[in-house]
Formats: sequence, structure tokens, C-alpha cells
Amino acid sequence: MGESTLSEDVKNVIIKYLLQNAIKYDGKPNPKSIMGKMLGENPDLRKLAKDINQNISAIAKEVEDMGLEAQKQKLSEIAPEMMGKKKERKKKEIELKNVDTKKGVVMRFAPNPSGPLHLGHARASVLNDFFTKKYDGKLILRLEDTDAKRVLPEAYEMIQEDLKWLGVNIDEVIIQSQRLETYYGYGKQLIEMGYAYVCDCDAEEFRELKAKGIACKCRDNVAEKNLELWDKMLSGELDNVAVRLKTDITHKNPSIRDFPIFRIEHTPHPKNGTKYVVYPLMNLSVSVDDHLMGLTHVLRGKDHIVNTEKQKYIFDYMGWEIPEYLHYGILKIEGPVLSTSKMHAGILDGEYSGWDDPRLGTLRAMRKRGIKPEAIYKTMVDIGIKQADVRFAWENLYAVNKDLIDAITRRFFFVANPKKVIVKNADNQTIKLRMHPDKDMGMRTLEYNGEIYLSGNDNIEVGKMYRLMELFNIVIDEISEDVVYAHFDSEDYIVAKENKANIIHWVPVKDSVKVSVIDGNGIETNGYAEKDFSVVKEDESVQFERYGFVRVDKTENENENENDKKVICYLTHN
Repeated sequence: MGESTLSEDVKNVIIKYLLQNAIKYDGKPNPKSIMGKMLGENPDLRKLAKDINQNISAIAKEVEDMGLEAQKQKLSEIAPEMMGKKKERKKKEIELKNVDTKKGVVMRFAPNPSGPLHLGHARASVLNDFFTKKYDGKLILRLEDTDAKRVLPEAYEMIQEDLKWLGVNIDEVIIQSQRLETYYGYGKQLIEMGYAYVCDCDAEEFRELKAKGIACKCRDNVAEKNLELWDKMLSGELDNVAVRLKTDITHKNPSIRDFPIFRIEHTPHPKNGTKYVVYPLMNLSVSVDDHLMGLTHVLRGKDHIVNTEKQKYIFDYMGWEIPEYLHYGILKIEGPVLSTSKMHAGILDGEYSGWDDPRLGTLRAMRKRGIKPEAIYKTMVDIGIKQADVRFAWENLYAVNKDLIDAITRRFFFVANPKKVIVKNADNQTIKLRMHPDKDMGMRTLEYNGEIYLSGNDNIEVGKMYRLMELFNIVIDEISEDVVYAHFDSEDYIVAKENKANIIHWVPVKDSVKVSVIDGNGIETNGYAEKDFSVVKEDESVQFERYGFVRVDKTENENENENDKKVICYLTHN
């Protein structure tokens, strides 16, 4: 190491802390961040704080110049005890209450097939999967498709594809529209027992009576009369009628007062056509299926608390054992579109390119951007089953995803919004760089021959010095509309440091690869990557250094010229 006014012993202490810090931050130590810790753990150095402060930047530069691999090797030699990672406090794993280990756990994930799954669905599906795996139970996928107006035919398969990608294991698939006769049977039983009645009241009239806690004229019809009307409903002889469940007509919550359990629906169903006109409402079909499928635990958002109370009426009337209900808080996801109807309308209007448009919150959009399913799964488990509302933190998902892909992604130079630069007085040279700082993932070659691309985002200025990463220092001479002129200044990094020169990326003009990066807002940024980027395959994640992680989607012709190709990538995160 270089000269300083400090003793070698003191300098070695500083080096240890700088090495530890550098290894933590990809080879770039931050002198300011170690001072407090170093002086706190070595109080005898406090009297030298001024001298240390004057010399630490130069020592940090020497440590940085070593490179990450050499830093690790050096620290393992002089202070191996500082190589270990800090032990993380083990988080208590989430659990279910009242689990009968003899009977096992049966749970369900029950989306409406109105489109593919989005991040909101991911929470419910992941938590159900997590618990059924934890307790060696059974997970049922129940497609709740009894509202024909909300069904997208292709969603039946899309949902199952999304769950498979997410790592959710489904043991059985149930489609509610194929079970109407079963629901009819239980609806008839409720009528026979006097717990339900057919109501032909005008909807507005019934709302007014219900708001006042007054029973309508239909409520007192005898079972025989209701069964006669029920048969006419099933045969299509009646319209504008509903079957209502008798509850407390003066219940404090008006929505619970004699709520409907069957309705007439003439909209053709994707699976049934016009065969049926009587369809169950959610609280009836859910109650029947939860019972028949032997559900032990039901996870649902707290916005379903009222539905839980409604369904308990049916369980009580039928004498069924009630599952263990667990209501968790709302997951507030800001940013992408999550409304299936809005997404579908936008796709039909051409606003979105498809269900995997990066502006959407679908799992397909996450997949296209390069988010790994394991990252989504872990994030949802970490969020857990808290009763309080939770803000979905994108930064947490990105951090988990980065931990998964950082060690397996190759590195490349990329310049966005490129400017062509001609550099004078510099010898041609070839440099070889590792494709990964820590892993043996091969080498890449950059050939400098006087013409390079710089990023227009770097806002270069005439007369200023810049350090071309891993190459040399240049000074900008002239900036025109089409080209920038610069000249070689020096090789030494110290010169760049003394001149406070920014370190910027560059790509040789010769054999560069044209790239387009689309971010999460659908904004496209054009640029160039180094020639060895051409070895990357579709669906591979890479890191554009100091730009971000991207997923390579496809290569397409920019125009009719087959040789004029462009690689389309999606920005995963920074």
C-alpha cells in the first residue's frame, strides 16, 4: 500500500475495515461509513481520528483498485473473522390455528376466471399453498365462474399455467359452473326446511323494506308455494325473481338481511351455453363447496368478513361443521393496473400489448420483466397473514429477486440514448473483462479503435474529463448534433480522481449490438450493448452494469433489412 503519515499497525486496522466494507458493496469501499464502527471498536484510535480522516480516502482508493477477488483474498488472510456474514435473526414461521394433525388440512384457492392471475391473487394462492405444504394437506383450485358476465374463456387454462409457474401445487380442480345441479339440491333443501323463499318483489321496493327492517310479502309464503315457484324458476317460466335466505330481518347490517342465494341469469355461459337460467350467488355456492370438499381452514381478506357471517347462516341451517376462518388485511399495491376488466378493455382497445404488458400487475407481466416466481412466493410468505392492511413494497420484491439472480447473471456494458464519440490520440487496444465479478462465467472482449458510443444520459460537457470504465481518461473537445469529439488524456485512475472525473460506460461502435429496453411504465429506451451480448439467449436475465437487470425477450428486425436487428429487453429492476 502507498505512503501515509500513519503507522503500519494503524493502517492495517483501517485496511481491514475498508476491505470488509468493500466486499459488502461489490468492491467499492465507503470510508465515511466505516469511521464510526472502527473507532467504536478500537477506542485507542480516537486520538488519531484527524490523521485517519486525512489519509483514509487514499487508502480506500488503493483497496478499491485491488478488485473484489483480491479484496476477499486479502481479508481472508489478515482478518478471516471479518469475512463471516452477520447472522440474521430467524423469523418465526407463520402458522394456522386449530390444526388437527389426524384429519389433516384442506384448503382452497378460489379465483374468478375473468383473466390471468395478478399480484393480488398471488398472496392468496401462495399462502394456501404454503400451509398445505407445511401441514402435508390438500389444496383445491376452485374456479368460481357462476357469473357468466365475468368469465373469460381462456382464463381457465391461464390461471392453472400461472399457478404452475408460481410453484403452487394444486391437488384438485373444481369448476363451479359444472356443479349447478348440486347447488339446486341444497337450495331446494333450504326451501323445504323453511329457511329460504322465492321473492318476486320489485328490487327497489325490496331495498326500501330491507332498509327499514320490514319483511316483504313473499317471506311468509309456505314451503309448498316456494317449491312450486322454484320449479318454475328452473324451467324458465319465471323472470326477475330471486331466492332469498331468511336471516335476521332487523340485523344491524342491512346487507345481511335476507340476502339472495339464487338469481335468474340469461347471459350465455362459456361452458353451459343457455342450458341453465338459474345460477347460485357466491355465498350459497361457496358454503356448499366448502362443506362438500371438507375444508378445514379458509383464508380470505377482511373485506369478506360480512360474507363469512352470511355463510355461517347456511352452515348453521344445514348443521354443518364450520371451517376455521382467517381474515387478513388488504394488500395495497400501488403502480400497475390490477383490475381485470380494465386490463381486458385496454387490451381490446390496443392500449396494452397483452396480458403480459409490463404496465400491468399480472404474473405474466412480472414473468416478462424477469421477476422470478420464487421472489414473488417468498415476498408473499414474508407479508404473511397480518390482520392490518399492508402496503406492498416493490423494493422488497426487487431485493429478494436480486438476491436470486445476482449470482447467476452475466454483466455487460450498455449505453442508453447513445452518442457517437470519436477519440483522438489513443492507441487501439483490446480489454478482457469477467462476465461476473465472483463467478467463473467466462470472459468478454471489448475492442477500442477510436470510435465509441457514450450514453446521452451522462450529459457530457465540453472541457470536462471523463473516465471510460476499465479503459482510460478522455477530455471532451466538441459536441455537435451528430458526433462528439474528444481526446485521450491519460491512463491513470488517480488523474481521473484528482480531476473529479465521472466514470462512464462506453461501447465500441464496431460490432455493437442494438438494444431496446422497455421499463415497467412501457417506456422504450434505445441503445447499444457490447458485441459479446449477442451470446445471450432469449429469456435469460443479465445485468447492464450501472443501469439495471434486464430480461432478454427476443430479437427482431427493425425494418426490412434482415441484418438490421434489435434485441428487445425488459427492465427487471435496478
